[in-house]
Amino acid sequence: MASPGPAPRLVQYVVVRGDLQRGLGWPLGALLAQACHACTAAIHLFYPDPDTQTYLRELDTMHKVVLEVADEQTLTNLSQTLRDAGVHHKLWIEQPENIATCLALKPYPKDQVQKLLKTLKLLK
Repeated sequence: MASPGPAPRLVQYVVVRGDLQRGLGWPLGALLAQACHACTAAIHLFYPDPDTQTYLRELDTMHKVVLEVADEQTLTNLSQTLRDAGVHHKLWIEQPENIATCLALKPYPKDQVQKLLKTLKLLK
């Protein structure tokens, strides 16, 4: 009997608005806090999901990819595209400003979601 192949690598993708820092002058720490909020919220919302549980069990080998979009409209459009594709994520809306700052997907096998994110660049 053949043994199953290795389990797919789980990745949590995070997408941040680049204009917050470059155009609107947000400090790096504030931008990082937004990404942390979105990641924490996504893990909380999708905690029972088997991939999320596996990701959390592999605490010392978690893998995140932080990507960038140009602005709020691009971020909300991406969120809608992900919703339409059935990809679970959390769009973080910063309060009291009520602006979308970033989003985080629940952990997924890379090959399940990479095609939806392949046009985005790494955050710099």
